[in-house]
Amino acid sequence: MLLKTFGWSFAVTALGLVAAVFYGGWQAFGIVAILSILEISLSFDNAVINAGILKKMNAFWQKIFLTVGVLIAVFGMRLVFPVVIVAISAKLGPIEAIDLSFNDPDRYKELVTDAHPSIAAFGGMFLMMIFLDFIFEDRDIQWLRWIERPLAKLGKVDMLSVCVALIVLLIASMTVATHAHQHGGGHADKASTVLLSGIAGLITYLIVGGLSGFFEGKLEEEEEREQEAEEEAKKSGKPASAVLLAGKAAFFMFLYLEVLDASFSFDGVIGAFAITNEIVLMALGLGIGAMYVRSLTVYLVRQGTLDDYVYLEHGAHYAIGALSVILLVTIRYEINEIITGLVGVVLIAWAFWSSVRRNKALAAAGGEGPGSTDSKAEVSSGV
Repeated sequence: MLLKTFGWSFAVTALGLVAAVFYGGWQAFGIVAILSILEISLSFDNAVINAGILKKMNAFWQKIFLTVGVLIAVFGMRLVFPVVIVAISAKLGPIEAIDLSFNDPDRYKELVTDAHPSIAAFGGMFLMMIFLDFIFEDRDIQWLRWIERPLAKLGKVDMLSVCVALIVLLIASMTVATHAHQHGGGHADKASTVLLSGIAGLITYLIVGGLSGFFEGKLEEEEEREQEAEEEAKKSGKPASAVLLAGKAAFFMFLYLEVLDASFSFDGVIGAFAITNEIVLMALGLGIGAMYVRSLTVYLVRQGTLDDYVYLEHGAHYAIGALSVILLVTIRYEINEIITGLVGVVLIAWAFWSSVRRNKALAAAGGEGPGSTDSKAEVSSGV
C-alpha cells in the first residue's frame, strides 16, 4: 500500500536529485533536498484538506489528481507561476521573464519580492474564506467546542464569512499594506494593490467554491435516486444521468482543488527565494515536495484516516486560518518559513492527539467507533 501510493513520489525524488547533481553539483543536491522538506512541512495541512475533498471522488478522478494535477502543481505553480508574476509586475513578455530568471536571478528575485503584496493578499483571502466557511458551519462533530459552538450560531447570518473577510482585507490595506516590504529593505504603499488582489482572491473562491458546491449538492441529490435512475435507464436503454452529473461535480471539485493548491503554494514559492534564486532548482525541490503532498492526500483517503481521526480536518482548517493571517502579515513583516510550517504542524498534531484521546474514550465507554457522533462520547473526549 505504501509503495503503491508513494511509488511515483520516490521515483520523482530520485530523478529530481540526480538532475540537481547534473545541473549544479552536490550544492544543488542539498538545495533541492532542503526545498523538498520545506514544501512538505508547509503543505501538510494542504494534504489533509485535499483528502477531505478527494474522498468524494472516484478512483478515476483520484488518478487525474495525481497525474494532471501534479503537472499543474509542479510546472504551473512552481515553475510558470513565478515567471508570470515577474512578467506582470515588471511589464515584461514571458520570454523576457524566463530569460531574466536564468541570466539575472538577483533581479528576478527582486521583482518577485516586489510582487509579494499582491500574491499574499490573493492567497490570504482565498485561504481565509476556506477557514471562515468551515468555522461558521454547524457540525455534528466539534473539536474546540467553546469556540466552534458560538461561531456556528453566528454562522446562521447570511454572508457573514464574506463580511468578515472583507473587514480583515480592509484592515490589512490600511495597516500592513501602507508599508509593504520591498527588496533592499525598503517599504512602499501597496494599499490599492492589496485591496484589488484580495478582492480577486475572494471572487475566485466564491466562483470556484460555489460551482463545486453546486454540483456536489446536485450529485448528492442524484445519489439518493441512483438505484431508481439506473433501473429506469436499463429499461429504456439510455445511460443514467447520474454518470454525467458525477463527471461535472468531480471536474469542479478538481478545479477547486487546483486553486486551493495554488493558494497553499504561494508561501512555499516565496519562501524558496530565501534559499535560492535558481528557478530550475526551485522547480525541482518544490516539485518533489508537491508530489509527496499529493501522495499523502491519496494515502489519507485510502486509509480512511479522516474518518478514524475526526479532528484532523478541524486542525487543518485552523492551520489554514493561521496561514491566511501570516500571509497578510508578511506583506509588511518578514516571517521565517520555519515558523509558518511549525504553526501548521503543531495544530494538526494537536488535532491528531485529540482524536486519539476521543477514540480511546469511545472505546472505554463502549461507543460506536471512531466515527461516532454521539454527544456523550464527545464530552468524554475531554476536548
